Formats: sequence, structure tokens, C-alpha cells
Amino acid sequence: MKLAYYIKKRSLRNDGRIADVLKRLRDGGIDVYDVMDAGGMLMPDTDVLLSFGGDGTFLSAARAAIPAGTAVIGVNLGRLGFLSENTPEDVAQALLSGEYEVEERGLVQVAIDGETPPGWSPYALNEMNVSRISAAMLGVDVVVGEDKLPTYWADGLIVATSSGSTAYSLSVGGPICTPDTSLLIIAPVSPHNLNVRPLIVPENSVISVTPHSREGDVNLTLDNRNYTIPSGTRLTVSAAPVRLRRIRTGKSDFFNALRSRLLWGMDVRNSGEPQ
Repeated sequence: MKLAYYIKKRSLRNDGRIADVLKRLRDGGIDVYDVMDAGGMLMPDTDVLLSFGGDGTFLSAARAAIPAGTAVIGVNLGRLGFLSENTPEDVAQALLSGEYEVEERGLVQVAIDGETPPGWSPYALNEMNVSRISAAMLGVDVVVGEDKLPTYWADGLIVATSSGSTAYSLSVGGPICTPDTSLLIIAPVSPHNLNVRPLIVPENSVISVTPHSREGDVNLTLDNRNYTIPSGTRLTVSAAPVRLRRIRTGKSDFFNALRSRLLWGMDVRNSGEPQ
């Protein structure tokens, strides 16, 4: 097995927990290299990309792994750790023993005015988001297939995947979806129309998003990557033709992650203690 590892935060490069994981993998006969030493590119025949950090680091690692079809596994050295859910101790054992599964996560792809600009990385695991850059609200025109929706007047608009349902979409009132659900979520951010709510559409939908701002520019975010686009730019959002391959260990469980990371269902009545 050939394994690459990615560390985004410089302060972690001298972390003893990382050094211990890498030593255990090398002692177990796994070929290990630092993807940054390879110019930020994965070498041919790389089987696994190991992400050390938090969920933001995992998203950055995924950007490199998706075109190569390389599976990604995250080690949580950050805060929430929803995507990067493994401990350093558990991940080495899982990779050495082969006690893991590879799941596929859906992605969205975004084209600008119907085209993919040169050098543009069009994929996002969690969401695409357009947002205002000043105090002025946005007017966002949305068309799903051939159906035009009422204009959203809001601070922004999100198109999220099922994976992204527990990210930004959740914070604006979107639904929680299991990662294997084939859907896209259209969710306004701080809408000024009080009668609009997040909308679920089939994953095979083609969604046109055109934001308008009096300021002339709009923020575009794909996961943790930010761009500035002119007002009136038409974005075409759809399910990507490729998927992210993510390694899930035996201790990985979506509903347990909801309980432990997001405190889902936390209620004194659920404690089991007599009241």
C-alpha cells in the first residue's frame, strides 16, 4: 500500500501523535510520503490520503484526492471532527489490519456561465454558497430544471449535498440527511422572505443560480474556497460525475457522530436517570 499524508496547519507538523502514526504505518510495511513534499500532488498509485487536522483540512485534502480517485481518511486533531472523526490511535490500527470500508460521497459541481474556467476546481463535498459582500441583501434567481422559483431575497443561498446537510445548511435550518441519500438541498441564508424554507430536490437536478447585488460583486464559496464573482453571473450547479471515496473505520457511525459531535437529542429526559 502507498499512503500520502496531508497536514495543513504548520503547528501540527511537530505533533508527536502524528509522528507515532507515521512510524507505526512505516513499521507495518506501508510506503508513506508527505504530499506537500511532492509539490502538493499525489504520486501515481497512491491508495490512501491521510488527512491530519480538522474538517477544514479534510476538505482541502479531498480537493487533491477527487481527481485521482484516491480514498481519504481523516484524523481529528481539530475541534468538531465530523468528517475527520478518527483518533490517531485508531487510524493506524485500521489501516494496518484492513478493518475499514470505502464509502462514496456525492459532490456538487459548479460551472460559471455554462463553462468551467481554466484552473478552476469545480467540485464541493459540502456545499456551494453565494453571499453578500456588504450590507445590501442579494436577490438570487433560482431555476430547477425548467422550473423558475420565486426570487430569494436574502444574505445568501446554499446548495448542499447530503454530506453538507450537517454543515452550513444545518445552521440555516436545513434538514439532516444521511450521507447515502441522493438529494440536493437549496437553503436561503437569513431570508427576507419569511415564507421561504429549505427545499430538497433530486440529486439529478440541474440548478441555475444567479445572484444580483447593488454592490457589483458577490462572494462564491465552494466548501472552504472563496471567490469573488460579478453580480449577475449565472452558476450551474449539479451533481458531479465523480464521487469522493472516503474511508470509514469500524468505529464510524453517522448517528453516533450526531449524538457525540452535534449533541443530537441532548435532553435531560434522555439521560436514563430518574427525575
